[in-house]
Amino acid sequence: MNTARPLDCDLLVIGGGCAGFAAALSGARQGLKVRLIEQSHKIGGVMAACPGMPWGGGFPQARTVGGVFAELCDALFSKQPPAAEIRPCTLENFGHELIYDHEMATYVMFDMLEQAGVTVHLATIATQPHRGERNIQSVECVDRAGHHRIHCRQLIDASGDGEVSARAGLPYTVGDNRGAMMAVTLSFHMLGVDIERAFADGDPYFEKYAAKGIAAGQLHPDLAKLYLMRGFHNGDVFCNSVAIRGVDGTDPAAVAKATQEGRRRIIQLASFLRQSVPGFEQAQMREIGPMVGVRETRHFEAMYRLTHDDCATGRKFADGIVACDNPVDDVMRGDGAMTHDAAVQHGDYFTLPFRALVPTALDNVLFAGRLISADPTAFASIRGMPQCMIMGQAAGIAAAQALAHQHPNQQFDTVQLIKTLTQQGVNRLHCPKDHAA
Repeated sequence: MNTARPLDCDLLVIGGGCAGFAAALSGARQGLKVRLIEQSHKIGGVMAACPGMPWGGGFPQARTVGGVFAELCDALFSKQPPAAEIRPCTLENFGHELIYDHEMATYVMFDMLEQAGVTVHLATIATQPHRGERNIQSVECVDRAGHHRIHCRQLIDASGDGEVSARAGLPYTVGDNRGAMMAVTLSFHMLGVDIERAFADGDPYFEKYAAKGIAAGQLHPDLAKLYLMRGFHNGDVFCNSVAIRGVDGTDPAAVAKATQEGRRRIIQLASFLRQSVPGFEQAQMREIGPMVGVRETRHFEAMYRLTHDDCATGRKFADGIVACDNPVDDVMRGDGAMTHDAAVQHGDYFTLPFRALVPTALDNVLFAGRLISADPTAFASIRGMPQCMIMGQAAGIAAAQALAHQHPNQQFDTVQLIKTLTQQGVNRLHCPKDHAA
């Protein structure tokens, strides 16, 4: 006997990370009745799992991608005192990034959703989709109050792992061509750091210190590069160093085990920093993430698969929705190293085609965020939070257009989509004729 409480909406967004936030916001601003479900108690995705993570990739060629990302940045800049600032990244092949007060950012994102009229369901897990021949008609969910079933006309899967899309039968691959996924990472902060002394050496990855720690058995061998970044607040260093390989991010038990292993390595690293790295002598470890940040799991088949060649040649698609010049930020897939190889020649950028968000098998489903269709190299470049945010914005607009014109998502109006995104401040979407595709 099915006792699930019935709910309804025009647009159901699964996942409240950067992509899901923007998708829900965008859809609601287009006049849709939107429900956003998020399994944790906060929206923001990486901002919740890895609090303090800078937004990198939002400024290709030192110019903002625009859209919802720029709107959110401006809201943080306008706070008194300002709650964000732009800085050049010290890591190789990265451009400018945004550092911010993550609690203020979360507050602003919730406020934007509230102002747009989005119904947000926190601590809610999507369990089972119910589909027709060419669409998903409803999704069963569970929260502390019990089971409910949300009927929807359009669905955007921005969940990261794509459980609902997979259970609906959409084809996908996992990780790279061998099935290896990027390492997961547990982040933390060191507070009370003498910033000038800590970063005086000019070694962006603290490699000479890491080598000594590994040789002495104080650090795990995978910590050969230490990702220590100046945080937003005085004396704060954000530590994104503790990566754990070989974790299946779709397996809850594996994620839980990796999180505890991450805590173990954090304790070791924090002790090592205080003992061995100038400037950290009086620092205290704080704000360990609630769980490891998962970078990669499923990649779903779509109308187009973004490729390495698309990135390397700076391809600008007719349906390109966001600009990107991020490096190939490939984090220890399998036995691979940590790389930040340039994805595109200096001074150029590529765009992500909207078709990479559109599955062929279902007419009312779109993807946003790391579920997009891309080969391993292209995915390692396009996965930045600002790009994911604009993916969500585009998906929300497209869902509204599909409902307004009563056509399947595969028949989207490229011209109208790009026009609307441009009107909403998304930059560099006009495609030169010689690059049209």
